[in-house]
Amino acid sequence: MRILVANVNTTQSMTDAIAESARAVASPGTEIVGITPRFGADSCEGNFESYLAAIAVMDAITSYPEPFDAVIQAGYGEHGREGLQELLEVPVVDITEAAASTAMYLGHKYSVVTTLDRTVPLIEDRLKLAGLDARCASVRASGLGVLELESDPERAVEAIVAQSLEAVERDHAEVICLGCGGMAELEEKVRAATGVPIVDGVRSAVTIAEGLVRMGLSTSKVRTYAQPREKKVIGWPFRGGAAG
Repeated sequence: MRILVANVNTTQSMTDAIAESARAVASPGTEIVGITPRFGADSCEGNFESYLAAIAVMDAITSYPEPFDAVIQAGYGEHGREGLQELLEVPVVDITEAAASTAMYLGHKYSVVTTLDRTVPLIEDRLKLAGLDARCASVRASGLGVLELESDPERAVEAIVAQSLEAVERDHAEVICLGCGGMAELEEKVRAATGVPIVDGVRSAVTIAEGLVRMGLSTSKVRTYAQPREKKVIGWPFRGGAAG
């Protein structure tokens, strides 16, 4: 089984960290391939960058030259998962939804701890669109930019722990979701400090994607995610046709 894990930004070191985290939970025989878009922002922290990332990820995935069995979209918030579902025949798993759905098996309510405050509405909207908001106690911002998660990991852990404790004590969350692909591999430190289950979206998405592939399940094509209609599209950035 081959799973493509698509970073939504262009920072290669973050792609490498995300892929390594995915491999830590992948089953024997599952190949994890990290994908970095060829264009876009070096971090996604707002609507413009997220919409740009949606096009960039579709470009990167559809131009991947080898067969693959599933795709993980490793960005929190809105990054065009639905577009990939139209284009591909294989399962597409978004880490925002993967983390939240996993958290609901572990406690009554969950909270998401993310990066900057401006990203909170994007995550709230994605959870609402996915029907996962009813058991979300809160979405909290650590105040750190995405790239600061790499450049200052100690400060990142401190900020995430502080907001996680607030979510548990004030919002009555029983599970914490790490709200950024760049937070991969931080869960053990946050769990030790909070005493509650910590869910990483990338690792959750790997287990979900593997399960869908093993069950022979993929996106329904009868209506919402049917293949795009044949028509002339000017200036389309794709380098190749849809794979999978």
